[in-house]
Amino acid sequence: MSEKVTIKVERKKLHLPTIALRGLVVFPNNLVHFEVGREKSIAAVEWAMANNSNVFLVAQKSMDTTEPQQADLFSYGVVAEVKQVLRVSGDLVKVLVEGKYRAKLSALDASGDFLLSEVRPAPVRAGKADDAVETEALLRALKAGFDEYLGMNPRLGKDVVFAIVSSDDPAFLSEYMPANLLFRYEDKQAVMDEGTLNGRLKKLIEMLRRECQVMKIEKEIAEKVNESMDKNQRDYYLHEQLHIISDELGEGDDTHAEADEYRRRITELHLAEDSEKKLLKEVDRLAKMQGSNQEATVIRTYLDTCLDLPWNTFTVDDLDISRAQQILDRDHYGLKKVKDRILETLAVRKLAPDVKAQIICLVGPPGVGKTSIARSIAESMGRKYVRISLGGVRDEAEIRGHRRTYIGAMPGKIITAMISAKSANPLMLLDEIDKLAGDFRGDPAAALLEALDPEQNSTFNDHFIDIPFDLSHVLFITTANDLGSIPGPLRDRMDVIELPSYTRVEKYNIARKHLLPKQLKACGLTGKVTLSQSALYGIIDGYTREAGVRNLERTITSVLRKCARKIAAGEVESVSVTGTMLEQLLGPRFVKPDFLNRTNAVGIANGLAWTSVGGETLPIEVQVIPEGSGKITVTGSLGDVMKESAQLAVTWVRVHAAEYGIDPEKLKKCDLHIHAPEGAVPKDGPSAGVTLTTALVSCLSGIPVRGDVAMTGEITLHGNVLPIGGLREKSMAAYREGMKTVLIPKDNEPDLYEVDDEVKKNLTFLPMQSLTQVLNAALLKPQNAKKAKAPSRTHAKKKAADAAIVPPTAEKPQPGAVC
Repeated sequence: MSEKVTIKVERKKLHLPTIALRGLVVFPNNLVHFEVGREKSIAAVEWAMANNSNVFLVAQKSMDTTEPQQADLFSYGVVAEVKQVLRVSGDLVKVLVEGKYRAKLSALDASGDFLLSEVRPAPVRAGKADDAVETEALLRALKAGFDEYLGMNPRLGKDVVFAIVSSDDPAFLSEYMPANLLFRYEDKQAVMDEGTLNGRLKKLIEMLRRECQVMKIEKEIAEKVNESMDKNQRDYYLHEQLHIISDELGEGDDTHAEADEYRRRITELHLAEDSEKKLLKEVDRLAKMQGSNQEATVIRTYLDTCLDLPWNTFTVDDLDISRAQQILDRDHYGLKKVKDRILETLAVRKLAPDVKAQIICLVGPPGVGKTSIARSIAESMGRKYVRISLGGVRDEAEIRGHRRTYIGAMPGKIITAMISAKSANPLMLLDEIDKLAGDFRGDPAAALLEALDPEQNSTFNDHFIDIPFDLSHVLFITTANDLGSIPGPLRDRMDVIELPSYTRVEKYNIARKHLLPKQLKACGLTGKVTLSQSALYGIIDGYTREAGVRNLERTITSVLRKCARKIAAGEVESVSVTGTMLEQLLGPRFVKPDFLNRTNAVGIANGLAWTSVGGETLPIEVQVIPEGSGKITVTGSLGDVMKESAQLAVTWVRVHAAEYGIDPEKLKKCDLHIHAPEGAVPKDGPSAGVTLTTALVSCLSGIPVRGDVAMTGEITLHGNVLPIGGLREKSMAAYREGMKTVLIPKDNEPDLYEVDDEVKKNLTFLPMQSLTQVLNAALLKPQNAKKAKAPSRTHAKKKAADAAIVPPTAEKPQPGAVC
């Protein structure tokens, strides 16, 4: 078969009966048998046999075509001799043919009993003498590709392998290999269409490489499938062996022994009847299962979780009030009112141990010690301390657990914390309760209602354990920065204790007594570094600006690190840091004073605002643009409420313009621009009304506003000053910025009790009932102001009636900058 077969054909047109092949390509010098079923194809075979004629075999482009025309057939086929015909049935004939030579289809007549083609012989062109080297290289590459193909497909027939391996004739291989290897018929036809020998060899090399890649991928997939099946079968076989071995050893009832142990532990807990019955039912289910059953694993997890809960394990409370005060004073400087409130709670618990515990909520800016106070309370009472961070929790299931029907179900944060505490009466801190957020998975704040309600939490039901658990002995303490962000029903269940911002003196004492010793020890600098009083005050005033002391501690640590570097390098043995050294260690002061009216100026008034991180100053500027149209422009990222306050202020000024020497006609012809500096910071709230009015009157009348006065208060359309919220934080901001006098609403006088003593000692608080009083206190006495007209009797009665109106309660602080 390796001998080269040469057939001389005449290059003339021939008219031959034609068989259109489906999915089959016949090559010259190859014997092929196939079945013929179409009537025209059977007629072509019979005519060829009757007339001792060859047939033209050509593949059709689509296997679905039943009556092919010339356009449906490929251009190149093979002229073949019919060797044998066997009629299998009435409409099926089996034919054995031998390919003779390649031919090209020129025309096709499909009108007769069979397809009649006009074909022209088209022999393959051999390469020129110059192409001999290329042909030799292609032949070697073809043999190498076949070796790889044979390695991937070892089931190939031995005669086929021998014929290919033993032949070095490229013409023979170019016809034998595509005829006998498992290529797609489209690929075989591509070889048939190629008219040059070297071109055929290149196509065969590409086909072999592609087939090798495909078979390699198929082999990898098959190996992975077999590996997976083998592993499953192996696991099943081993489990069956283990089961039989356990039966032979008498250990087949291992789940029964395990169930007996669970029953003993459940009985010893002395639970409520319903709870014990439910747990024992799960134990009975476990006893009926094989130990390797997946459901048995779920039941074990459930029972272990329930039994790990501290059902009847309590710690004894230490309600020594003097010891508790010592611990609170040791851990925290200042916060006298907060400590007193906590000690009062402990005293009530000592006198009435069975009273339902009130939920305590510590509200204050970041860094004032809310979390550490809770830890000190736990230490003073001798209770276990567990903390749950609620910041960013969006899923209700994180609070109340997942039902056991879900894969990977687990108990909620509260039950998990109780397991960690190993006590039924721990102190549980719910940190950042104002940062809860609800979405489509539920509202976690609503899920906390049951846990934080003293009347309901004795039967708290977690979805995972699904039996009531008593939380009434737990002392819950929550923390928040913004009370307004807590939903009303949840806030109603808590006793709020507000922690104020620290004063400058308090920050110094906290740094000296707590922060500095702690960081000296952490940095290994005890006895090697000292910070003078001027250094600590310099850090507080120039490098930190906060309500708490977190940044202060970080800045002190930064100073100590720089000192540690010098000591570790051997430059010095000890360092004494003074105020003059701070810029060398930390760089220039970056805390600058707020933009405030620190001098007597026209059109600028100092207001006060409340934020979730403490009080802030809020100056208001007003400018008059002459020859305008009466337009009012408000800038500074002001909210809708504050914009309405500006409209109120403008209206009041227009009504009372004459009293302050303001020409009413001038107001109609000029534009007003009201601005709150730091425009990128959103600001809202009604309590800037007093500040807006003062700045407006000052700008329009030319009377300067006192630079040492800060003010806050909501106004009405008739000039009454209404109460506001957040007075303590606002007064702290005024004190921090060096104000001397603070104008507050008359109805906020009781709130001065909560203001720090140091602040009250350094500030003068003037209660105000009307805008007239505010302007008299805030504006410098005008030199040429017109004398105010005496109000009419009707107007006097109206003002008296307005003054008799009971003002609303103080506003609730909102998140962001609230005036």
